[in-house]
Amino acid sequence: MSQPVALQSSAGGGGVSAPSPSGDPSRPQMEKAVLKLYDPSPSGGSPGGERGSIPFQFNPKEVAIQKAAKWERKTAKGAKNAGPPEFSGAEPCKLSLEMFFDASGKQDGSVVEAVEKLFSCTVPTEESIGQKKPSPPLVVLHWGAISSFPAFVTSVSAKYTLFSTGGLPIRALCTLALEEMPNEQGRQNPTSGSDSIRRSHLLVEGDSLASVAYAEFGDPTHWRALARFNGIDDPFRCEVGSRLLVPPPEEL
Repeated sequence: MSQPVALQSSAGGGGVSAPSPSGDPSRPQMEKAVLKLYDPSPSGGSPGGERGSIPFQFNPKEVAIQKAAKWERKTAKGAKNAGPPEFSGAEPCKLSLEMFFDASGKQDGSVVEAVEKLFSCTVPTEESIGQKKPSPPLVVLHWGAISSFPAFVTSVSAKYTLFSTGGLPIRALCTLALEEMPNEQGRQNPTSGSDSIRRSHLLVEGDSLASVAYAEFGDPTHWRALARFNGIDDPFRCEVGSRLLVPPPEEL
């Protein structure tokens, strides 16, 4: 099964799965979207461990995703017709959305705190500053059964629209632009010298090492080798949202 291009849905997912606080099963509670932050990988590929989250106070009214393919045509001098198109590669996915924060009831600093956390996604993490390639955190949009591709934040625009009597911003509208972080490819193990391409698998609700091994290699018993390859000590504690590195069968 091919990997999703933009959004990934867990099996059997539905937008409204949480029970109602009142206990009425006919009135399920709406799932809340959340932007999860992950440590940047030192090699610049898949995200590392989760480092926090920014919950949506109000679910976004729209999410825009853009994906482009690059085609090239070779022209000949004096030719009447254009040359045949040739696919030269895919552009990264781009996602844009808005986050709305309101503290007009409490009139506390929660709006400023949330906006500052968004701005922190555009500067290197403190842990990566001492590395060869400092990097901001990576983010993934989670909304019920749906999750987006791992991405880096290219821009954050915040507009404060309401203030307390003391000048504290208590309402803000933020616009975010995200761009896909490609999976690690090519020579990932400098000691092996292998040129084989390794893919990654984003763990969703219901996934296990056995199910991933069956989906990727057609044999669920390969879960032990997959765990060893990813340095997993406890295969029963694989967190949803983390990524497994999937090597070619011969390398596994």
